[in-house]
Amino acid sequence: MSNAIATASPSSAQPVGALLREWRQRRRLSQLDLAMDADISTRHLSYMETGRSTPSRAMVLHLAEQLDVPLRERNAMLTAAGYAPLYPERRLDDPALQAARQTVEQLLKAHEPHPALAVDRHWNMVAHNPSLLLLMQDIAPELLQPPVNVLRLSLHPQGVAPKIVNLLGWRDHLFDRLRHQINLSADPVLVDLLKELQAYPVPPGVDEHEHIAPNAVAVPLKIRSAAGVLSFLSTTTVFGTPIDITLSELALETFFPADEFTSKALRHLSDGLAGRQQA
Repeated sequence: MSNAIATASPSSAQPVGALLREWRQRRRLSQLDLAMDADISTRHLSYMETGRSTPSRAMVLHLAEQLDVPLRERNAMLTAAGYAPLYPERRLDDPALQAARQTVEQLLKAHEPHPALAVDRHWNMVAHNPSLLLLMQDIAPELLQPPVNVLRLSLHPQGVAPKIVNLLGWRDHLFDRLRHQINLSADPVLVDLLKELQAYPVPPGVDEHEHIAPNAVAVPLKIRSAAGVLSFLSTTTVFGTPIDITLSELALETFFPADEFTSKALRHLSDGLAGRQQA
């Protein structure tokens, strides 16, 4: 028997018209804008938003596609309109996702000796390669209890934060990413997470005037290590056109050395880590 679970968001308690209007306004579109994008009349859209007309299942999916609504919330819209959810949600260890899981593991392994990890929609770590452990030394044990939230781990005063040379610039970068994700998903868990992270005190010795340089093309992560200051650039990889909620919300965070010193130091540190694990 499959472990697939078609889930609906708590927002499904609202009428489908209210959800359509909410997502349209979130995307900063007028009724005319959306009607033109969806190739329907403004009157038809207005009737659907006010509840005077119930959209068909195909119309719900069509409008959700135009509005770039996350799959989880598309299920909520379908449920609110009286239809069964379409997109399943499975655990990553579900047999149906074996190919995807193997792909994630291969990508993480291929990135060695550079750190890489996979996170879910709330930034909880679901997988990582051994090289990531190089950045997770001297962390408070409670921050490493599952589920490990990588944003909390990064910015908590008892986490990685005291080792980040450019902490305020990196924190600004993470906050911007989190705000963007909130704008796209309207996820209340992420709203609470952002408030929590913003309330963290700045560790002693941090330059409180240091922030992201204007017009910066990329924001490096500079972190102190036993080998010296390591500098990384990060990229995010997501699955293209997924039909499963778990895959649609999964992201791979990969870190690349931003200079030759970091590249050489990572190879040396990685060799040492492998030796300790084999001992």
